[in-house]
Parts: sequence; C-alpha cells; structure tokens
Amino acid sequence: MNPLQFPRRAGVLALAAATLFAAGCSSMSERERGTAQGAGAGAVAGAVIGSMTGGNAGRSAAIGGVVGAVAGNLWSKRMEDKREALARASQGTGVEVARTDDNRLKLNVPSDVSFDTGRADIRPQMRPVLDEIGRNLDANVRVTVVGHTDSTGSDQINDPLSRERAMAVRDYLAARGVSSSRVSIAGRGSHEPVASNDTDAGRAANRRVEIFLSEPGQSG
Repeated sequence: MNPLQFPRRAGVLALAAATLFAAGCSSMSERERGTAQGAGAGAVAGAVIGSMTGGNAGRSAAIGGVVGAVAGNLWSKRMEDKREALARASQGTGVEVARTDDNRLKLNVPSDVSFDTGRADIRPQMRPVLDEIGRNLDANVRVTVVGHTDSTGSDQINDPLSRERAMAVRDYLAARGVSSSRVSIAGRGSHEPVASNDTDAGRAANRRVEIFLSEPGQSG
C-alpha cells in the first residue's frame, strides 16, 4: 500500500466514525447510544489495523464495527429500563441517575435526600428511590453502596459513619427482598469530596451516598 494513502484513508474512516458518534444523540436511549459509539470506534480501530498489516481496510472496518457495536451494547435493555424507572422515581429530588463509563448504573444521593447530619437513619425522601432499586431487580444484578461524609469532625467519627450509612441502605434493600449477599458496602468518610468543604453547600454535596448497579462482567 502506498504510505501516502494511509493518512487519507484514515481521515475518511475518522469522518465515518465521527458520523456514527454523532448518531449517539440525545434522542437515543443509553443502549442505542452505546451501540452507535462502539460501532464507530470499532470501525476505525479495525480499519487502521487492517491498513497497517496490509489487510483490506474496508473489511477490517466492518468487522471492527460489529465488534465495537457488541461492546457498546453491553448496557442491556434491563439496565436501561431500570435507569429510566429510577429517573422517574427520583425526579425532583436532586438524585442523579447516570450510566458510568464502565456500563454500571450510578445513583448519587445527596444529603437532603439521604441522611441528616451526623445520622445514619434513611430519610423518607430516599425511600421511593430505594424501593425502585429493589423492585424487579434481576437476580444477577449486584449492588454497591458507598457512603461519604463532609470533613466536619475527625476520621474516627466520619469513617464509621459513612459505612453505617451504606449499611443502612443495604439493610433497607434487604427488607425489600434484595439479598444482602448481592450488596457490597464501603465507607469512604470525607476522603473523596466532590465539592469544597469550605462552604455549607459544598459540605452538603459531600454528605452523600453513591449506589451502583452492575451486571455480570462489569466492575463493581
């Protein structure tokens, strides 16, 4: 292959990939968007490898696109349905529901929904969200709960408090039929802030619980 043809061909493939990435627009579901983006990335990777090894770039792009689409579609319809249900259940509460880069479902539950300052008792505002997590949860889905605090107080207080908050979520889900063996918990104390602890608003943002749902083959 003429070495001058490779940059030109790579540019064409990059444009095609960009078109596929653009197809992952806001009107698509998370699952459709992951499929489109995975196909685009796979097509470029396949074509580049094919060109560099003397193979057929077009054929390699097609194969890479299929592989990429499969990888991008690891976000299952069940997880997408659960994401949409949780988004509805938490609407207006400030709870953030999102898909992570590693295809897990993440809920960020702020302090005004989850726990009062210095307490590990679940607030009423959080119960509908936890009820929806436990509702129709497939038996192979695992749950990871991570508790956090602000920097007020010492680690000797905050570290166990953050774990107690995660335990409270686990126990609430267990009471609604989610086996405790499927729920992993961790307490990070004040060690992973998402905002400055110098303001009331920042401390409130740091007092939170993060809940992850993952299927087999995903981290967490």
